[in-house]
Amino acid sequence: MPTFHAYAADEAQAEFKPFEFDPGELLDDQVEIDVASCGICHSDLSMLDNEWGMTAYPFVGGHEATGTVAAVGGHVPNLVVGDTVGLGWFSRSCMHCVECLGGSHNRCVNAPEQTIVHRHGGFADKVRCHWGWATPLPAGLDPMKAGPLFCGGITAFTPFIQHGINALSRVGVIGIGGLGHLALMFAKGFGADVTAFSTSASKEGEAKKLGAHHFVNTREDGALEKLAGTFDLILNTTNARLDWDAYVNALAPGGVLHTVGAVTDTFGVSNSFPMILGQKSLSASPLGSPATTRKMLAFCARHQIAPVTQSYKLSQINDAFEQLRTGSPRYRLVLERD
Repeated sequence: MPTFHAYAADEAQAEFKPFEFDPGELLDDQVEIDVASCGICHSDLSMLDNEWGMTAYPFVGGHEATGTVAAVGGHVPNLVVGDTVGLGWFSRSCMHCVECLGGSHNRCVNAPEQTIVHRHGGFADKVRCHWGWATPLPAGLDPMKAGPLFCGGITAFTPFIQHGINALSRVGVIGIGGLGHLALMFAKGFGADVTAFSTSASKEGEAKKLGAHHFVNTREDGALEKLAGTFDLILNTTNARLDWDAYVNALAPGGVLHTVGAVTDTFGVSNSFPMILGQKSLSASPLGSPATTRKMLAFCARHQIAPVTQSYKLSQINDAFEQLRTGSPRYRLVLERD
């Protein structure tokens, strides 16, 4: 039987240590990936610390993996050994519920398998998944930088597809971090008029390099009030509590306030009349389907979009997590196999 070599934590907030495990027989509908690199998402930190109460230890995180197909099961139709692929948060969906049959596999109603929930993820030399969730990388994308696209990237990209953003759209992005910096690049790629919202005035220059045409320091008095009726889409990428009424007021008639940031008081709007009179909407989304992921990767290749990353060797995993826990990564951390 094969042995996979990984890094695992034995309990919440513990350090990662070398760990070996037997993955069992490769299923007929699975692919096995030789991991070349794996991004570190804040969700990995939440899982490490068991913030969501669903972590199983020993915990092998990593759900932004890229690498080459090392083996395929007998019923894998679209991949061969040697293909370069990526794997994100989901590693399996049922393929037969209404959502899956409709192409929204990320909304599978039959408890889809999650790459790092009660199974071992990509902080390892190999990882497995259902063939439908192993997405080929197009030529022109660097596998050593592409990993974060499979969680942070698809999370930020999906709202643009969902809401039909185009060159006539006016888009605002709240937060310039792991998700927000990608959202700014996507919005620019769609040709939209792009505004970055941040509480840090020092980020203005960076935001404009990433694709923002305008920058708003939301700590300034009246900054949002001046933008009343402006935006077709405002995308929140943060987990901060915000002045939701002010952002709803900043939407144009028919506009949408959409969050991909996990906020416990999301959309605590106190007055619904501006929404009713302007036919405005509140919205949210979970990652994206395999089909949308393919569209995102093609979009990135066409527009030469890549995450801004800081790299560590896999053996430096604890240093990387310390950077995530106490520092300010710019903007995504990636572990490269030693």
